[in-house]
Amino acid sequence: MAGVFGVSVTEGDSVTLHTGLTELMNDDQILWRFGAENTLIADINVMVNRLTVYNEVLNGRFRDRLKMDHQTASLTITNITTEHAGVYKLEIIGANRSSKTFGVSIFARLPVPVLIFNSSQCSSSVQYCSVLCSVVNVSAVSLSWYKGNSLLSSTSVSDLSISLSLPLEVEYQDKNTYSCVINNTISNQTTHLDITKHHQAWEGTAAEANLVHSCDSTEAVLRLVVSTLVGVAIVAVLVYDVSSARGLKEEREQYNIVSYAGV
Repeated sequence: MAGVFGVSVTEGDSVTLHTGLTELMNDDQILWRFGAENTLIADINVMVNRLTVYNEVLNGRFRDRLKMDHQTASLTITNITTEHAGVYKLEIIGANRSSKTFGVSIFARLPVPVLIFNSSQCSSSVQYCSVLCSVVNVSAVSLSWYKGNSLLSSTSVSDLSISLSLPLEVEYQDKNTYSCVINNTISNQTTHLDITKHHQAWEGTAAEANLVHSCDSTEAVLRLVVSTLVGVAIVAVLVYDVSSARGLKEEREQYNIVSYAGV
């Protein structure tokens, strides 16, 4: 749109639309309007010393969010949201007669990229490790991997709110520092990956897994040994019982001992 001043701001921040004035004249009247219907949202009338913000217009969209500078009539919108994106028109009536149009774009606050890696594939036993940089619920952003200041790879998404991810394959013994960066036209978020600092974490995870496996194996061996000992003890008892019964029988036969019922 011709003659429109483009302004970009992150959701939740404040933005000030400047009139370009350093002071107001006695007969000045400054009007701020918003949207296709040119709804009046704020004005200053110097002659009657009146400043007004219209909190209830547009179903209270700007309630408690508008501030006007008494000296310059610049308009500040606080805690801005996507519903405040659009066209703002400034009209100055009086000695400073002029007009301006501002096109305000609102960008969602960027999330911090998350690094995801499989510890079983990131150890000294393998030469390369794959790391995935991921962000969720984003739109109009780019996601990039950097090695130092050098761009390695990049992917982007336009207006759709989706999840975005970008893989990176690095050598396990790599000494460089890598950065995953998400950015739009006005801001960015960065997560750093230093391979050397992740060695102990990866090795620790692998060692813990091996320890668990070793403990499981030891426990299984102990159970087997105990079971074997119990089995041997049972067999010994049975052999003893059989031998005792046989010896008693031989003793009775030797001394001609006869057992009778009821005796």
